[in-house]
Amino acid sequence: MIDRLLVANRGEIARRIFATCRALGIETVAVHSDADADAPFVGEADQAVRLLGNTSAETYLRIDLILDAARRCGADAVHPGYGFLAENADFATAVADAGLTWVGPPAKAIAAMGDKLAAKTLLAEAGVPMLPSWTEADQVTDFPVLVKASAGGGGRGMRIVRDRAGLAEAVAGARREAASAFGDGTVFIERYVERGRHVEVQIVGDRHGTVLALGERDCSIQRRHQKIVEEAPALLATEVRARLHQAAVAAGQAVDYVGAGTVEFLLTEEGDFFFLEMNTRLQVEHPVTEAVTGLDLVRLQLLVAEGQPLPVPATPPVRGHAIEVRLCAEDPAQGYRPAAGTLHRFAVPGVAAEFTPHQGLRLDSGVVDGSVVSVHYDSMLAKLIAWAPTRAEAARALAGALARAELHGVTTNRDLLVRVLRSPQFAAAQVDTGFLERHPEVLAPLLPPAELPLVALAAALASAAARRAAAPVLAGLPSGWRNVPAVPQVTRFTSGDGGEIEVRYRLDRAGRLAQWSTSPVAAHSTATSPAGPTPPNESGNAEASDGTGEVVALVEAGPERVVLEVAGVRRTYRVHRVGSEVFVDGPDSSARLAELPRFPLPGAALAAGSLLAPLPGAVTRVYVEAGQRVAAGDLLLTLEAMKLEHPVFAPTDGVVTELPVPPGGQVDTGAVLAVVNPLEEAP
Repeated sequence: MIDRLLVANRGEIARRIFATCRALGIETVAVHSDADADAPFVGEADQAVRLLGNTSAETYLRIDLILDAARRCGADAVHPGYGFLAENADFATAVADAGLTWVGPPAKAIAAMGDKLAAKTLLAEAGVPMLPSWTEADQVTDFPVLVKASAGGGGRGMRIVRDRAGLAEAVAGARREAASAFGDGTVFIERYVERGRHVEVQIVGDRHGTVLALGERDCSIQRRHQKIVEEAPALLATEVRARLHQAAVAAGQAVDYVGAGTVEFLLTEEGDFFFLEMNTRLQVEHPVTEAVTGLDLVRLQLLVAEGQPLPVPATPPVRGHAIEVRLCAEDPAQGYRPAAGTLHRFAVPGVAAEFTPHQGLRLDSGVVDGSVVSVHYDSMLAKLIAWAPTRAEAARALAGALARAELHGVTTNRDLLVRVLRSPQFAAAQVDTGFLERHPEVLAPLLPPAELPLVALAAALASAAARRAAAPVLAGLPSGWRNVPAVPQVTRFTSGDGGEIEVRYRLDRAGRLAQWSTSPVAAHSTATSPAGPTPPNESGNAEASDGTGEVVALVEAGPERVVLEVAGVRRTYRVHRVGSEVFVDGPDSSARLAELPRFPLPGAALAAGSLLAPLPGAVTRVYVEAGQRVAAGDLLLTLEAMKLEHPVFAPTDGVVTELPVPPGGQVDTGAVLAVVNPLEEAP
């Protein structure tokens, strides 16, 4: 039996595995890079070993360091988690050769499925349906196609190509990204199915020859070919479900599969399906299967690794419906590029369980308050899973918890996830892999533009209350009170889109809101507001209007909580301030503002036409030269960050005047990558 397990991974998956180990009485060992020394998963393990090397993800790819850590701490088993070395056949072999128990499939099965080209050939012989594919660009006979990395997954190295003109560059870009992410730049080309659904089957096998299908998941809603919403069970016809499970089991039997794995398929509108790939590991989305079956898949992995037969029926019953979302550190204003920084607050209401199967709201998170989101790793912060008797109830509960969550310090994809879950198309189960492209309305932020003035007012009142609470003298005066009634309190903020907003308000002698207005800084002189206080309303508060007819009364204003009454309806705003940043969570939306100093210091101005790095990374390739004339949309260079390649395009017709960072150069957020002068300004 396994007594001490080393998890060769990090973040939420390490915490997930530790949770089951604690329930089974198995001691745990974490390994970590320097960047992860203070991460939650390190503190939760019974023992932790620092992996020598740099602070990047490559530290976790050192087989020699991980085996040395196992030896030093006396571990007798290794669990690879997912990502990193989880699907590395050499790692599985090395663990076994070191006399340790490998919690995963045999190295032979990993190798067979790790090469997607070889896997397609092998499983086609086993009768699993396949899409037409090609290994070279000049072999392609039909479009659209999807360029895919032969090694690895997670959407990295994928490109959709709709005509021959863009095929060569797509193949070259996919090869670069695949080589960076997986150490293998081999790609192939596959027929792309429009409006296809991504449906996968969870399988598990033991050493006694049993391979079972434990249900399926629909993972169709994706961005950049990466799943962001998953659910179980998939909405399928009974006959299609039976054929899918049969094909998945056949795939597992073809490689003598042992442990937990996933066989992924593309389902057409007509009900046909085709093999995509087999993941020889635990999947990110495994909690939805656990929720509807009641099974602990990590427990099954450990029991199978110990040589025990599977303790589950051939067809486990499925109850209710479960939906999972991947909450990622991403910046919507930058096209959902990965974001980095400090997570000042991470709080999700209504969570009933963490990391273990549960019928309710479950949170699997790799972060806590104060966690630093690094550029070295994947951008996923957490997974939030909701189970309910019906799909509609699960979607509503999940959307509500997400909308009320306090996520401060790092921008996330939360608003996108909520909009997807609340969309009529999702409610009608009209989902496929092109969902986001066809429904751009879900990309809109939850906070309506018309609500920003009230949010800014709440932020200004809370900031004033915080200053008054900390004041050493005259603490009894109402916050923002003036002995000259004509002079309002003025506070300026920048908002998430980079714009500036100015808040002007005045309180009466009783501390009630007598006058207020908000406006863009450049146009504040055009704003109107009442000339003075209005009569008290029924609650005893004075009412004030912003000049648009919206009647607002101040009910309560403290450093962390502001209550406004708008047209007779009370709204509570939770306010969290970190330095100059102010995070405001309202009834169903949130905003991140930065309070500007009243007397800003002069700063250095950027050259006109400067293109800035949206996040830290490395310039991988430069396509132009200084002095070269470019057209709007031309590719200037590529930046690699968080294992993704980010293209930088010319914003306008012009001349490249500066390229300060050579290929291979490292940059921080805000660094100048290139300067393009518009043609009318070019020298």
